[in-house]
Amino acid sequence: MERESKMPVESSYRSKYDDNSFNVFLEGWLTRQEQYLNELIVAQQDNFGEESVMRDLISRVLAHYQEYYEEKSRMTQRNVFLVFSPPWFSPLERSFLWIAGFSPGLAFTLVTDSVIDLSENQVERINWLKHETEAQAKLLMEELAEIQESVATPPLQELARRIGMQLLYADNVNVEIEDVDGNLEPLKSALENVVTDADRLRTRTAETVVGLLSPLQSLRFLSAAAQLQLRVRMMGMQRAAERQQNIDDASNGW
Repeated sequence: MERESKMPVESSYRSKYDDNSFNVFLEGWLTRQEQYLNELIVAQQDNFGEESVMRDLISRVLAHYQEYYEEKSRMTQRNVFLVFSPPWFSPLERSFLWIAGFSPGLAFTLVTDSVIDLSENQVERINWLKHETEAQAKLLMEELAEIQESVATPPLQELARRIGMQLLYADNVNVEIEDVDGNLEPLKSALENVVTDADRLRTRTAETVVGLLSPLQSLRFLSAAAQLQLRVRMMGMQRAAERQQNIDDASNGW
């Protein structure tokens, strides 16, 4: 019996990607993140700082995060598979990922560790938000599991790496990418929706936490978030560089 040929990939999969575009954006974004962190730290040290000045800084920092998610959304639409296994992050950074980003529950750990003067009312409202966020996160994980079960595929991370990299390196060439059960488009669409919903939950959770805090408390919370991200980034890049150096030394006979 003649083997059935694989369906051609939709034109949207014919790569028109700049394989370095998001990495370039991320490097610039992280540089600005360091600058904002410095501003946040200085603002906390100014005991006579005006509330309007603090609120302006908080708004600019939140807009900075919004810029990240807007660019990530564009990347998701171009290549959602790559977003699930992002080469612009180190292995250490990828180990922290939850549906292609940080867990929304991380916000509650950060606020608890960084803000020690929460009122009883704030604690109660934050705990309620935490419960609501956990429930929504559980629904998203169930949705992702259903997507995984709906197709006979390897684990999602491996699938994302394989297909994402094929798309990445198919620049300006009409290539036939291995399909999944003969229909890749519904899988792509479903994953895009999950990532969009997860990013929306992440941003809404962080913004709601900020809304429950005083300006000074918000500065502490946002400082803790930036410090964690930059610290993990630095450690991850250092480990990756050391690993590569060991590989190079071994190949050179050292």
